[in-house]
Amino acid sequence: QVQLVESGGGLVQAGASLRLSCAASGRTFSNYAMGWFRQASGKEREFVAAISRSGGVTDYADSVKGRFTISRDNAKNTVYLQMSSLKPEDTAVYYCAASIRTAAWRRGDMYDYWGQGTQVTVSS
Repeated sequence: QVQLVESGGGLVQAGASLRLSCAASGRTFSNYAMGWFRQASGKEREFVAAISRSGGVTDYADSVKGRFTISRDNAKNTVYLQMSSLKPEDTAVYYCAASIRTAAWRRGDMYDYWGQGTQVTVSS
């Protein structure tokens, strides 16, 4: 089992920045690719970003590319999502997830473990 706990969400104005963190415990963190997803009220969950086990490969949704940066610190068992130039449409609950697989990171069903989520609200 892997337990994931997100933090860092909050209420910010458009244009601001936030950094989300996801702390993992349980099995070896570096064995898992990590992803961030989000779900806005009344909408389906969507992929935001993913990072490989070593951190050498990253992937982003087009809607956040150039504004968000995913990173990880395997020594601290933590994955981060640095969000800049936030827009009201970024408002959602953000979830981190862990996947033992090495591909298809944009698919939520490829992930084995999920955190409880953290709310990000961007006001205009």
